[in-house]
Amino acid sequence: MRVLVEGSGGSAGWPEPGCRCASCLRQEADGNIRKELTIVVDGRVRLGGGDAGGADAGGADAGGGDGYRVDAIAGGWELTAADGGRLLYPAGPGAVPVPPEDAAPYDVAFLDVLGDPAQLGWLRARGLITADTITVVAFADHRVPSERELQRRCGFWRVRLMGDGDAVSPDRSAGKDLKGLTGTRRVLVLGGARSGKSERAELRLAGEPDVTYVATGPEAPGDPDWAARVAAHQARRPAWWRTAETTDLAGLLATARGALLIDGIGTWLAAVLDDCGGWDDRGSARDELAGRIAELMGAWRQTSAHVVAVSDETGLGVVPATPAGRLFRDELGRLNQALAAESEEAELVVAGRVLPLGAW
Repeated sequence: MRVLVEGSGGSAGWPEPGCRCASCLRQEADGNIRKELTIVVDGRVRLGGGDAGGADAGGADAGGGDGYRVDAIAGGWELTAADGGRLLYPAGPGAVPVPPEDAAPYDVAFLDVLGDPAQLGWLRARGLITADTITVVAFADHRVPSERELQRRCGFWRVRLMGDGDAVSPDRSAGKDLKGLTGTRRVLVLGGARSGKSERAELRLAGEPDVTYVATGPEAPGDPDWAARVAAHQARRPAWWRTAETTDLAGLLATARGALLIDGIGTWLAAVLDDCGGWDDRGSARDELAGRIAELMGAWRQTSAHVVAVSDETGLGVVPATPAGRLFRDELGRLNQALAAESEEAELVVAGRVLPLGAW
């Protein structure tokens, strides 16, 4: 099966004609033009091009022809080529294809990961997208700030960003270098309050099939604001993610084999300070705190899991007015430095924008 990508953009392309948004203007200034998504399989079957997933070319139709079959499924289409190759295609921007329960893995999958990146993790969890599947971004458009940011997301989602005129062939593709995490095991995401750091961390792991969300925050039954924050985080997370409410980060890092999203390091530190009685800065409490941090760092260095940890960047605010506040700021700042030094990637989120922090 050979798939020609005639167009790779959204339903009106990218940049969208007449649109003055920052993404479209940036795309135009950079000379990146993506026409409306259309693909042609083996020169026989065309999908897209205004048909919202319709099929035409070479006499083929939704019922098949000349050894090709195109079947409508919820949210999209399944195509089976004459050589037995299988392809998944969304019905349109925002659509999430839902293959039947007895579906076999796909050789090629086009997905609107800008509309719902978590569908990628869900299909991987079902075994329908495997390490041998070539997964391609469908409907690349101004829902992402720039081509560069889309390329960055494709890297941690392990998907392909094809250009207009590119071709995909599972037999000859070099795309299988996207099997692994390309050397990244630990990621630290820093940011201030309401910076978008948690959303960024969740986005990073949206394509993973096995994720445990590690909630380190305490229960606060009398605090409606805290309850609202927790509810908002829960609503964003994919339904198949597991949740672990614990401060035993060292234990989880030592035993986990999938992906961990730790949210966050600041609430973990506050809980440990409570456990150690460390707020009054006694010598014995400092020793116990140092031991807990050393235990965490040892597990962080040796973990076999793919970990994304969220932490607060405390150094940008005013000097805390209380000794306890200054103690927390200083300890968290030092812990952030230690984690960043032992991470393959670190990034700072400011007003929803991501600033990669280069390695030393």
